Amino acid sequence: MLKLRLSGLSCGVCGNFRIPMPFPRGYSNSASSITLSSIDVKPKVPLYLRPPSFYASLSELAKWHKWAKNLASSVGSTFVNLDNGPDSTLLRRELNWLLQDLIELQHHSKILPRLESGNNENLDVSVALRAPLEEMYCVWRQRIEERRPFQYVVGCEHWRDLVLSVQEGVLIPRPETEMIIDLVEDVALNNAPELAQGVWADLGTGSGAIAIATARALRSHADDDARGKVIATDLSPVAVAVATSNVQRYGLEDVVEVRKGSWFEPLKDVQGELAGVLSNPPYIPSGDISGLQAEVGQHEPIIALDGGTSGTNDLLHLIDGVASMLKPGGFFAFETNGEKQCRFLVDYIQNEKAGRFCDINIVSDFAGNKEKMSQSPLPGMEFSLSSLIDVHGLTMMRPNINDSDFQAINQLVLKATLR
Repeated sequence: MLKLRLSGLSCGVCGNFRIPMPFPRGYSNSASSITLSSIDVKPKVPLYLRPPSFYASLSELAKWHKWAKNLASSVGSTFVNLDNGPDSTLLRRELNWLLQDLIELQHHSKILPRLESGNNENLDVSVALRAPLEEMYCVWRQRIEERRPFQYVVGCEHWRDLVLSVQEGVLIPRPETEMIIDLVEDVALNNAPELAQGVWADLGTGSGAIAIATARALRSHADDDARGKVIATDLSPVAVAVATSNVQRYGLEDVVEVRKGSWFEPLKDVQGELAGVLSNPPYIPSGDISGLQAEVGQHEPIIALDGGTSGTNDLLHLIDGVASMLKPGGFFAFETNGEKQCRFLVDYIQNEKAGRFCDINIVSDFAGNKEKMSQSPLPGMEFSLSSLIDVHGLTMMRPNINDSDFQAINQLVLKATLR
């Protein structure tokens, strides 16, 4: 049984530090839908959304900043050599982001430059903070010594144009998963605008990233009188709680319904009626989990990573189930890992699902690599190789990160249309 880390904090004042999250409006149109009041897990408030209720002198803040910067600098390239983890430069960049989330916005222009320059004037000035410095000592030590992911430290992830709450027990959304939304907008909705009025499903929603972005895409493509909806499912009560709070924060309660359950199980009432099915399922082979970067393998939920011996257990389950869930002309897209899995899935669909879908292609990945199959026996289906950010990107997703910060391995986004 997977043990989910609910507290995320383990030392000093941090272990008891909580700010309650208001419950979102619940769903009432399905027995399996979720309200936060119906489950035990209460999502945490990201640091940047906490009220600036704490104060410290600039002297105290400067002392913490110097300590945190020195701790980051002490890492050097140790983590890079160990498992391609973050180096000191990256950790110091994260420290700057942590400060931006910690300090009240109106103080940014005055306080942040002084901390960087070491200006010692007026050190007794009071600075409004969103968390006590005692907690900051704790969480930064966890970031360095325990390799706790930066997103869990600040409680959020920047993804597309969203800022999504995340915490222990919830997979951190990756930038390559954005390709699924691009496919929804550029392929599915542009080629078949009527799909924007249908019901879509995001299976294994995690933070709700795919569901929320899809709902926004449906809104932008549909008529005012006939908008589509998204059902987001997840087996983890932590993920359900976090996804529900993210849906509420973006005001999408009338468009996105979060249901607790495994894959297709919560969707029996819409079998054969779905316009689209999307997913970022587990696809890492079990034997590869121990070799993952510590931020991933030791902290992110294994249930969202481990795809079984070959990594294809859940992928095959999705392929087997999606044909009975989609309506004719329906669209599906999900991620897989690497060309070997890609070829295996193509063969499986051709042999086991012959005639059910259309068009098989392998198209460009993020790096511009292009590979096409010589035959297209099932017109309408495409396989797209993209890049899985497997190093720093797994621990740090903020705007304006250079591609050179990342080391990529092949990943596949599969999209298909039901015949």
